Amino acid sequence: MIVFPNCKINLGLNIIRKRKDNYHDIETVFYPLDFKDALEIVANKNNRNEFTVTGLPVANTENNLCRKAYNLLKRDYPQLPCVKMHLHKSIPIGAGLGGGSADAAFTLKILKEKFLTDLSMSQLNMYALQLGSDCPFFLHNQPCLASGRGEHSAPISIDLSSYKIMLINPGIQIDTSWAFGKIEPADPATSIRDIITQPVETWKADLMNDFERVIFENYPEIKKIKEILYKAGAMYASLSGSGSTVYGIFNNTSSLQTQLFNDYFVRIINLK
Repeated sequence: MIVFPNCKINLGLNIIRKRKDNYHDIETVFYPLDFKDALEIVANKNNRNEFTVTGLPVANTENNLCRKAYNLLKRDYPQLPCVKMHLHKSIPIGAGLGGGSADAAFTLKILKEKFLTDLSMSQLNMYALQLGSDCPFFLHNQPCLASGRGEHSAPISIDLSSYKIMLINPGIQIDTSWAFGKIEPADPATSIRDIITQPVETWKADLMNDFERVIFENYPEIKKIKEILYKAGAMYASLSGSGSTVYGIFNNTSSLQTQLFNDYFVRIINLK
């Protein structure tokens, strides 16, 4: 079976408080994008697990989240057969786009559909959360307001069909633990739930990602990307998650100049 795990962006990201379990309570909107990896999983008659990767380099395939997802299910369901997994990586790694989490979530979905059909969605959600706070989002893959660690979600209606998005990734991997450690959590003045219902043109003033201050101070080249996107006519631009990807939301009629970012990874996505 072949599936195509997609990425996401964060529309706003508030770090509200640090919890006793050392995780943080957040508020954000996860928005899925039509930019995808490819993942194939088939039963392996050779009675061993095989995992191969093509596309963008993956530094540590032994600890890949696809493998972790398989091992998590295998622990509780020893009848799960050995498999061949092949991942073609298109989504940049450590970029704030959730590519690894998506791969893991889609691995769980394939294994359920092919081999563990009695698993409920609530059980699958439980396994997904063990792999990453945003993994459960990719099981449902619709715009949602996320809270808690990111595992609590409520569908939210957002119409971005008259826009397109430019993703810019400079190839910098941000250490998420370091970034969280630099944040001073606080209750936001206005909830993202309220801001996101306003016209996109108003988001620039109100919709914030708390990681920007820390990351922009330490990586001024990432801050520069956001500035260039606004100069190029973006209605809204932001860092995505705690990664290094910056995205700009443009009107569908805008002529985007990718040559502004010749040294970086660039992808333009038309929204529907």
